[in-house]
Amino acid sequence: MGVVQICKGEYFWLEPKNAFENFQEPDIGLIALAFLQGSFAYGGWNFLNYVTEELVDPYKNLPRAIFISIPLVTFVYVFANVAYVTAMSPQELLASNAVAVTFGEKLLGVMAWIMPISVALSTFGGVNGSLFTSSRLFFAGAREGHLPSVLAMIHVKRCTPIPALLFTCISTLLMLVTSDMYTLINYVGFINYLFYGVTIAGQIVLRWKKPDIPRPIKINLLFPIIYLLFWAFLLIFSLWSEPVVCGTGLAIMLTGVPVYFLGVYWQHKPKCFNNFIESLTLVSQKMCVVVYPEMEAGSGTEEVHEDTEEQRQPIYQPTAAKDKDSEQPQP
Repeated sequence: MGVVQICKGEYFWLEPKNAFENFQEPDIGLIALAFLQGSFAYGGWNFLNYVTEELVDPYKNLPRAIFISIPLVTFVYVFANVAYVTAMSPQELLASNAVAVTFGEKLLGVMAWIMPISVALSTFGGVNGSLFTSSRLFFAGAREGHLPSVLAMIHVKRCTPIPALLFTCISTLLMLVTSDMYTLINYVGFINYLFYGVTIAGQIVLRWKKPDIPRPIKINLLFPIIYLLFWAFLLIFSLWSEPVVCGTGLAIMLTGVPVYFLGVYWQHKPKCFNNFIESLTLVSQKMCVVVYPEMEAGSGTEEVHEDTEEQRQPIYQPTAAKDKDSEQPQP
């Protein structure tokens, strides 16, 4: 539809003199927020890293998937926006709650219903990918002993991390407390990019301090350095432009600090607390029909955290059953 519009001469807002015309005062903070919100559309590039254990030949297919998907998504997203401005002015774009739907109403006439259905399908596709990957993040955290051990369990038949999926659902519902979608995107975008920057900075530090550790996927340090410079610009000016929103996002992130000290750092917990967690874990196991995954021999996962190793032991075994086993005659 965008190509048809251009062929009909509808490209007023694509001409350089109009495309770069300021219709509001330039502000460096708003530019940073524009990058923060616009980059939300490209946010899937890092999610595949969460499911490397489920990829076939991840050291080859992970970089390949990123190299293919990023140019493809960039092409589709940029040219979709080019199509939008052939039918809508920048002011109309900002005023619309659903740009694609407004675009369809302007050009498709009686077939405008196609656009909301397409947007809904796209949304479900994005949610499916987020659920598939984000739940694995909680799953891996629990396996390392940083979250309740029940989140590291999988279904006995389907091998899906059902507790981690339910935890993802609950945390997602909590995010819907705010009704402003742009505020939510700023919350999530600011927190995400804060963690992305810290993670990439950690990669640079490890490359310097531990240069000889195995690195199946290795890139030139120039790329993470460029990313960090962009990251610093994005976060500093976003915080300067929207201090309340970004500060609230930072406060939400810092609520994990006391949880870490209470749940992970504090080793000698009261017996009543441990009994409660054990009972809760057992009930969750029965409700979700989940167990700890069996670790394959030689998979490179033998070196695990001591707490995690203890968590993988049987959670509950009746005393009577233990005594009965001990009374069995030895062959």
